[in-house]
Amino acid sequence: MALTLRSCSSTSFINLKDTTKSLRNNDDLPCALSFPNRKPSSHHLRPSMKLYSHEVQATHARTRQEKLHALPHPHVSNDMKVPVFVMLPLDTVTLGGNLNKPRAMNASLMALRSAGVEGVMVDVWWGLVEKDGPTEYNWEGYAELIKMVARHGLKLQMVMSFHQCGGNVGDSCSIPLPPWVLEEMSKNPDLVYTDRSGRRNPEYISLGCDTLPVLRGRTPIQVYTDYMRSFRNRFADYLGTVIAEIQVGMGLCGELRYPAYPESNGTWRFPGIGEFQCYDKYMRASLQASAEEIGQEDWGSGPHDSGHYNQFPEETGFFRRDGAWNTEYGQFFLEWYSSKLVEHGDRILAAASGIFQGTGAKLSGKVAGIHWHYRTRSHAAELTAGYYNTRYRDGYIPIARMMRRYGVVLNFTCIEMKDVEQNGSAGCSPQGLVQQVKMAAQTVGTELAGENALERYDPGAFAQVLATSRSGPGNGLSSFTYLRMNKRLFEGDNWRNLVEFVKSMSHGGGARVSEMDSGRTDLYVGFVKKKTLAKENDLALV
Repeated sequence: MALTLRSCSSTSFINLKDTTKSLRNNDDLPCALSFPNRKPSSHHLRPSMKLYSHEVQATHARTRQEKLHALPHPHVSNDMKVPVFVMLPLDTVTLGGNLNKPRAMNASLMALRSAGVEGVMVDVWWGLVEKDGPTEYNWEGYAELIKMVARHGLKLQMVMSFHQCGGNVGDSCSIPLPPWVLEEMSKNPDLVYTDRSGRRNPEYISLGCDTLPVLRGRTPIQVYTDYMRSFRNRFADYLGTVIAEIQVGMGLCGELRYPAYPESNGTWRFPGIGEFQCYDKYMRASLQASAEEIGQEDWGSGPHDSGHYNQFPEETGFFRRDGAWNTEYGQFFLEWYSSKLVEHGDRILAAASGIFQGTGAKLSGKVAGIHWHYRTRSHAAELTAGYYNTRYRDGYIPIARMMRRYGVVLNFTCIEMKDVEQNGSAGCSPQGLVQQVKMAAQTVGTELAGENALERYDPGAFAQVLATSRSGPGNGLSSFTYLRMNKRLFEGDNWRNLVEFVKSMSHGGGARVSEMDSGRTDLYVGFVKKKTLAKENDLALV
């Protein structure tokens, strides 16, 4: 039985060895960094594809000279501010439940605070917190992080990560689901998503058993609910102040989707269409029952001609231009498949809303930016992931409407991508997709936030985010979360670009970062002394 894995992206942060001596006496002051005087702000309230195409790399040389402040933003008012958060490393909390390299983290947070970011995002891994047994929670590593973030006057977006970490391009750590959950999976393999050939994916529990007591007497929804309730009780004093947002994981990589494009072991490669994930016994039973309900018993086995992970739409009978996706049968199946996903999100967000209501913390949920084959009629890659979005149907309005019901922010990825950077043969259009999702959010009245899907440090990517976040009154982003804090982020040009980007997001694109910084007031990365850097062998945790 083949296992497929997928999760998030790479990790690391500043590790200044020369500061060790000073930090023994003062853990808050890394001696190699100089920052402008700044009072901490009050702690009041202010989540996809991670593959890098060769076309993106080629554009970096062309965009190196782009300037964020060159974008036109006339008559920008203060209400245009878009707060910027930065994702922390995946292994911010260790497998032992402790904060990973706290001195290095302290120095990194100090740098981010001086750059003007609003706060940071961290995964709160189910596999770490509840690993010792059902309802046995260890929050101590996260408690230490929250206190440190508070000392720096920053805010936190905390992700309830009910998925596995590991297996994705760039991953440098592995955090499986809790051992007692994996034990139940080994006894009942149908607890996980399964493709037509029987390949299982252990990264997340199948939504087919959401309401069944398959986890030692509790349903998966009950387990997630108990986990979030324990989190709320442990950190009640910080919710709505330091903890500004709770992002609720609803699938692989925390995204509301099926694992249609697993990357490990070469199972899937960009820009393949992926495969449907509805062949565990619970999902099969639901499909069969739905087919029988409308008197079409032979529709209960799933598409037989939808192809394989790495095919293109026109190579299949189901997804080709005039394929079965647009027949009565195809519409029945896709409606069932997508509605099951929306129902799964509804169950989890309903639970989260009940738990965090009145705490002052926002709730958010993440949707994946599946932009390949977007220009085709069937949108095959979106369909296999559970988004019933075609040339003739908007698949994001039902998701946005479901999130709006609970006041949940819709967090969307691939905000930094441009169409011209993409593989021309794959029908990619990240800009078209982002625009569609923005319109869906605006139509139903739900708040929209964004993330970059790939690690990008170039001005062109930051300029694209800035343009997207400000386009159209009432149609911008409420916040942006940058992926991810690591060694490269703190390097010269990369750091300058980030600082200029944060200032632009805060001041309508009018702020500039000085080319020189002799006074160390414009946050130029020269505040990291060359003499100190020369002594460093590793400037990063990982």
